[in-house]
Amino acid sequence: MLQEVALSPLAAWESFYVIVGSSAAALTGLQFVVIVLGAEMNVIGGGTALRAFGTPTIVHFGAVLLVSAILSAPWHSLTNAGLVLAACGLCGTLYTINIVRHARRQQDYKPVLEDWLWHFTFPLLAYPTLLLAALLLRSHPVGALFWVGAITVFLLFIGIHNAWDAVTWMAQRPRLGTNESTTTTG
Repeated sequence: MLQEVALSPLAAWESFYVIVGSSAAALTGLQFVVIVLGAEMNVIGGGTALRAFGTPTIVHFGAVLLVSAILSAPWHSLTNAGLVLAACGLCGTLYTINIVRHARRQQDYKPVLEDWLWHFTFPLLAYPTLLLAALLLRSHPVGALFWVGAITVFLLFIGIHNAWDAVTWMAQRPRLGTNESTTTTG
């Protein structure tokens, strides 16, 4: 049975998911630090824009970490791993649809085209693709694993872009309750 696990197509992906999962975990921690600093600098107001644009970034990093953990587990069957990944893809899709609805209702920030692409369109491409790749994992493991790998990297870069977007937005905002600007140059 140990040989069966060692010969699994997942074994070849171990280093990849260690790197990607560790990156997602570290970036999640940094995002928490950024949010705390933004709150302490008094540049973050109510939670509606943060909920629509900041929280999904944490969710994307968390999804990458979760996929990395799932595919690093010693599965005895690709079918079981595929079912768990499919659930992640479905939950990510439903979550992103909910976030789109929330972003349309919030009044704190008016998204521009770049925001719609990176915060909503790209995740709405990634999560259903994860779902599809997960469903194909048993019948086409090599191709499906490459798709899952690409999706995790895509979600990681979506999170990086959106985290950077949030940092630059906070750096350029005036402190709440004052006319003083916290814009930085460089």
